[in-house]
Amino acid sequence: MFRFCYVAPVIVDAPIPRRADATRNRERIVGVARELFVESGLEVSIRRIAGEAGVGLGTLYRNFATRDDLVDAVLEEAFEEYIGIAERALAAECDAWTAFTQFVEQALELQSRNRALKDVVETRAHGRARADAMRERVRPVVVELIRRAQEQGALRQDFTPQDLPLLFWSSDRVIELAGQVAPGLWRRQLGFLLDGLRAEAAHPLPAPPLREAQLACIGLPQEQSR
Repeated sequence: MFRFCYVAPVIVDAPIPRRADATRNRERIVGVARELFVESGLEVSIRRIAGEAGVGLGTLYRNFATRDDLVDAVLEEAFEEYIGIAERALAAECDAWTAFTQFVEQALELQSRNRALKDVVETRAHGRARADAMRERVRPVVVELIRRAQEQGALRQDFTPQDLPLLFWSSDRVIELAGQVAPGLWRRQLGFLLDGLRAEAAHPLPAPPLREAQLACIGLPQEQSR
């Protein structure tokens, strides 16, 4: 006699495919946000992004719960480009001073073309996982670029990784003020700054560098920086 064993079927939840119109909405949102962020920085209103993308605010927030989520999606390619600049400078077959200044100049050139990236690099107040990952990947490369230039005797010994944002902040301000009139003026200003970083030009400084905790608070709303 044969016995039959019945096994109940196992139901596996299959991923629900995104509808074509939902995909198009997301792509429009990202495309419009990228254009506006690059041109005007991260303070562009969410309402304006939704309006120019032709979607409602509800649709935008269903795709991106916060502005920082949208920033991460919009700047993914720019983050990779920024990381690439740092890694190529470290791998370059040149002297350590040239490698350090190559990174600074190329990073600022990228920021001059992308105001949103400038906003993310300037402080830690913007972005989420992708922005944090970019910072984590770039930081050890920058530390090594600085170490090599100091070991070579080209970069002043009291320059720290926490001082690098000072170069970016001052140059970014020149880009912001003079970009429409003289787009390359920031290079002249950077030249003045880099000359002051050479070891032979060093004199004792009147203030210490920022601590890492202080640097992390710059640009945050006051209630978050306490």
